[in-house]
Amino acid sequence: MRRVVALVTVVSALSPALARADDAPAPVAPPEPPAATAPVASIPVDPAPSAKAAAAEFSSLRLLREKGVITAAEYDAALRDMGASVGSLAADAPTLVVGRWSTTLYGFVETDLIADSTQSFADQAGNGQVQRQNGDVLPLPYVQNTYAGDHGRTQFSVRNSRFGLQLRAPEAAGVRGSATLEMDFLGFDPSLDPSINNRGETVYPYATGGSEAGFWNNPTMRLRQAYMKIETPIVDITVGQTWHIFGWQPVFHPNTVQIQGVPGELYARTAQVRLSKRIELGPTTLELAAAALRPPQRNSMMPELSGGLRFSIDRLTGMQTQGSTGTGLSPASIAVSGTMRNFALPNFEQVPKNSVAITTGAVAVDAFIPLIPATKGHEGNSLSLTGQFVMGGGIGDMFTGMQSGMTFPSLPNTTGVNPPPAYPQDIENGLVVYDTKTFDLHPIQWTAIMGGVQYYLPGLAGRVWLAGNYSHIASPNIAAYTRNDSSAPSPNEYNYAPAALVRESEDWFDACAFVDPTPALRLGLEYAHYDDKFADGKHAINHRAQVSGFFRF
Repeated sequence: MRRVVALVTVVSALSPALARADDAPAPVAPPEPPAATAPVASIPVDPAPSAKAAAAEFSSLRLLREKGVITAAEYDAALRDMGASVGSLAADAPTLVVGRWSTTLYGFVETDLIADSTQSFADQAGNGQVQRQNGDVLPLPYVQNTYAGDHGRTQFSVRNSRFGLQLRAPEAAGVRGSATLEMDFLGFDPSLDPSINNRGETVYPYATGGSEAGFWNNPTMRLRQAYMKIETPIVDITVGQTWHIFGWQPVFHPNTVQIQGVPGELYARTAQVRLSKRIELGPTTLELAAAALRPPQRNSMMPELSGGLRFSIDRLTGMQTQGSTGTGLSPASIAVSGTMRNFALPNFEQVPKNSVAITTGAVAVDAFIPLIPATKGHEGNSLSLTGQFVMGGGIGDMFTGMQSGMTFPSLPNTTGVNPPPAYPQDIENGLVVYDTKTFDLHPIQWTAIMGGVQYYLPGLAGRVWLAGNYSHIASPNIAAYTRNDSSAPSPNEYNYAPAALVRESEDWFDACAFVDPTPALRLGLEYAHYDDKFADGKHAINHRAQVSGFFRF
């Protein structure tokens, strides 16, 4: 009994120690060394989203050049392509960048307020005829009415607003690729478009559902340029619709408030395949270009061929505005260009069986001369001249909206059939005409001269300036293909268009003032004078006043 009591006493004395030992973690055996395995390659892990570069960002051409995303050559080429629309503002135009691809949005919003002394023109006057005034007698069978020439009109328009996209791909192996798509709103729905009657008057098709509101308030988008360019160390290739080489356009376009092209100004864009090359010669640059272009006659088998060269003195620069919005520094330069066209028309019969072909040519000389030079940071107190001389045949379509009044002669109607026999014309009027004695085809010849001056006031960083232009355009042979207006035409003879409806020459001049309240905003004021001389010796005059606002981007 004493042994049991002694055992219980020992167990009771040891129980606290045993309890503390049970609470402690059990000892863990050391791990066995891992089996030998092949080394595992390191797998990169993407950084946190905040540390990753943006996949797309908005920038500008200037910043892209500074960051090295585009080269200096790409930057200069982009500014040249957009310069006619926004000038030096193209450097800061909004640009979307994805990787090394970039797309620049550029253009302007325009509002025009226009007052004309006659009812001759829409918002874009171009080379349209001025309506005769003061009771001028017109030949039969035309209505003896000069209402449109004796009354004026006021017009408000936003149709010349413009936007464009220029896309650039990354340069690879010294080859740069880009594309330009440019639009404006000078288009129209043909069912709503005003037509031109046999006196050259603007007529709205009210009877067929058209309306002035439809024409002015709902203009349709129109294609201006759509081309791609491949620039290589050897030669540059341009494919698509862009400016014509003839006149080295748009480099020498004059500065006006009104919508171009103005009377006597070469102003043409067309589809083409062009080869060009810029050669740097120290402080000067020589540019060469040659192109095959869309023929002026759809039924021609031969494309139009054009070429030219331009020589620039890069260190002699002056302020220049092309059109209304393309302001920047330009080098002194002179350019010579030429074009050759082929026309092939059905022979002059009601049911032709053969064709008559003719080849025509034209030459243009253009210049930009800074009389008082300007440089970056010193744009004020600068004076520049622009000039253009053009001579050639079959080029009437290169002058915007040319309404010379020239048509093909009428065929004799010796049998008195109704309707009278008609020549199956397959070409626009005013390019070529048939001689009714020899039945040879002749081009309508045009000679045009234009000069312009731009003076940027001192102390205002080139943001206020004055401009003025003068042009004279005349045809030395168009009057020979008109008929005397003293009597009604004989139905038994070939009859040319009446001299009273055919323009022989036009003189035009304007005076403009511009101010830029901010780099993006521009206001312009212009007075323009139109003097049309018809082949019968009579003149028709139009006075135009225009105020315009531009928001450039």
